[in-house]
Order: sequence, then C-alpha cells, then structure tokens
Amino acid sequence: MIVPASKFRLLSGADAITNYQFNTGLAQHTFCKHCGVKAFYTPRSNPDGCSVNLRCLDATHIESIVVDKFDGQNWEKNAGSLAHLSKE
Repeated sequence: MIVPASKFRLLSGADAITNYQFNTGLAQHTFCKHCGVKAFYTPRSNPDGCSVNLRCLDATHIESIVVDKFDGQNWEKNAGSLAHLSKE
C-alpha cells in the first residue's frame, strides 16, 4: 500500500530498522534488523510516497483501503501514475 510520505508516521521501532539501497540508490529499502521483514520502504517509482506492508499494521486502526489497479507488466510506462505529488 503506497501512502504519501507526509501521511506516514512510524510510531515505534525506529532503532530496529536498517536501510538498504541497490542499483540506482533511489529506493530506500527498510528492514527489521531482527527478523528481516520489510515493513515499509520508499519506492524508486514514488520517492514522495511510502510503500507500507499491510501485514505489519495494527488492523484496529484501518478504516478503509482503496485498491487502484496497476499494470505491473508495463511498470516503466506506468510508474508515474503512482506519484502522490498531486494527491495530498
């Protein structure tokens, strides 16, 4: 689930997160230092957003989820549609 970076707030566990970059260095892949789970990261396709692993959220705080279809087979052509610049 990608949310605008301005709407993302890590409530706890910052000391247990490590960052990894590869290839272009644009994406900020964050992992738990203890178990290796990627709870969230900053995608290369959407550097103003945060991709959040829904399985890592406390479901009691989720009111609704909107799913937008995305053509991942043609990722490069469609990646710009993920940007949150005008959606905040």
